[in-house]
Amino acid sequence: MPTLRTLECLIAVLDAGSITDAATALHMSQPALSHQLAALEREIGAPVLQRLPRGVRATAIGRAIEADARAALTAADRVVDGGRAAARGEGGLLRLACAESLTASLLAPVLRTWLRRHPAVHVTLTEATSADDLVRHLESGTADLALGPRPTRWTGASELVGTEEIVAVLPADHALARQDRLSFDDLQDQPVVHYHPDNGLAGWLDARATAHGVTLSPVMRTRQAGTAAQLAAAGLGIALVPVTALGPGLPATLKRLHPSVSRDLACLLATPADPLLRRFASDLVDRGVPVHPSAARQLG
Repeated sequence: MPTLRTLECLIAVLDAGSITDAATALHMSQPALSHQLAALEREIGAPVLQRLPRGVRATAIGRAIEADARAALTAADRVVDGGRAAARGEGGLLRLACAESLTASLLAPVLRTWLRRHPAVHVTLTEATSADDLVRHLESGTADLALGPRPTRWTGASELVGTEEIVAVLPADHALARQDRLSFDDLQDQPVVHYHPDNGLAGWLDARATAHGVTLSPVMRTRQAGTAAQLAAAGLGIALVPVTALGPGLPATLKRLHPSVSRDLACLLATPADPLLRRFASDLVDRGVPVHPSAARQLG
């Protein structure tokens, strides 16, 4: 198969009408250029140039392949231009995976600004229910960058976005609402608005409770942390909710846990050398893990 350099040599000779002039334009020696053309003719099995007393011109074979050779060089230029544009954030495809509890609070604000600055970048989003889910998307090649709780089995590149605190959400009139903080012991035998087993928070919180000798008693399960907070506010039980999932106007009491419970949120990179991914990851890290002002005021 001819190389792009070989095709470049052919087109340069056809444009210049001279091997000497083409070699000068390509900053090559004449023997090197002639070698490239000879290799092309051997591969085709027929001459592509007719040597004249002064210069050269295409044979019928040369004319037959000229258009495709030019198209191949143009396509190669587009490949390079497209890659450079993507590296500058002016094009390309960014495939994201995000823990579904973080899409609205962490990812959406960064994504909104990013798309305003880089409108030519096409972005796809897949939501995941657990850290292991995020890893599967990266390993299967369906995502380039993942945002979520730091998984235990990821050995690739990652950037710490921040630490997310888990707090208790209680109905305003709950008996435990008078305490400054809640312990896992306080949750023993209390009805808990828990998470669906598909949500990674379910197993993670169960493990934390078990470490304190407590078994959580689910009265209801949901896939969404924001929904758990709303159900707790409505009086169904106590919910353990990441602060990033707490929006404005939640009619509930928020209590920190003692000892405190938190988890690292990280940005995982499938190809850390990719400048497009690194730029997006940097924007996520710069924004960090925000807490809604109303939640921050309640927690003090």
